[in-house]
Amino acid sequence: MPPPTPTVPEQIAPGPTAGLGLKPRHYGEALAETADGLWFEVHPENYMVEGGPRLAWLEAIRRDKPLSLHGVGLSLAGDAPPDPDHLARLKALADRYEPFVMSEHLAWSRQDGIYFPDLLPIVRTRAALQRVCDNVSRAQDVLGRRLLIENPSHYLALSGHDYEEPEFLAEMARRTGCGLLLDINNVHVSANNPRTSAEAWLDALPGDLVGEIHLAGHAPDPDRGAALLIDTHGAPIDAAVWALYRRTIARIGPRPTLIERDEAVPAFAELMAERDLAAALLADAVLTRAAARPRQPERLHA
Repeated sequence: MPPPTPTVPEQIAPGPTAGLGLKPRHYGEALAETADGLWFEVHPENYMVEGGPRLAWLEAIRRDKPLSLHGVGLSLAGDAPPDPDHLARLKALADRYEPFVMSEHLAWSRQDGIYFPDLLPIVRTRAALQRVCDNVSRAQDVLGRRLLIENPSHYLALSGHDYEEPEFLAEMARRTGCGLLLDINNVHVSANNPRTSAEAWLDALPGDLVGEIHLAGHAPDPDRGAALLIDTHGAPIDAAVWALYRRTIARIGPRPTLIERDEAVPAFAELMAERDLAAALLADAVLTRAAARPRQPERLHA
């Protein structure tokens, strides 16, 4: 009787596992790093230029590592279509560097041609859903690529919603074919501020729509303290966010995960330590989910 066919574990590797936001001060160390599954993300708006050292470094890093483009300028929840010039420049960058994933935000930042230095929230009405879907579809049509859309951080409990946020995101994905970028720090911050449940939010989101996860740090408001958390991307990842991350990948399975740090950026080694923890948790999730699967019964052969 031959041995039973082994169960193939759910895998995220080979391929991108845990990555880092790429900072110019870390270009040399990023290029030299050889960790398995490491990938890098950049904001494309910082690279929409004709030439120069930034593009040269990005070219060098992209030769060896997977790259993600995480946009902040399309204003997909705005009341106007995405700017055609911005979209054209974004497409040119994507065609040149061929990212393994592209993402944007469920937010608006532009009105009447004026850009605001923030990612602003919306009231999740039926009209807003249609507007967002139209804009996501326009962007995907021009780019020729599927976008992942990130859930925002909230600091106020807005009224007038027709949808809960996970429902809104899922319906947007169903109508447009986009995926979701799950920012777990945003979920934690948004649940803390109006005092809702991060766990319930995460459980309501269809896991099959999630193509990527972001982890980041936050800070208490200088005046209100922990009653108002600010999504700063300027601190180590909080223990509560790590706990939500473990819980999430145990439920939906491993996903490429990014460590975000945009303020008070530390040494590359410190960022790699957080990245390596995320990679280890992803590996554990693969093994745990594989062990939990029912084993196929052995077949007897004459």
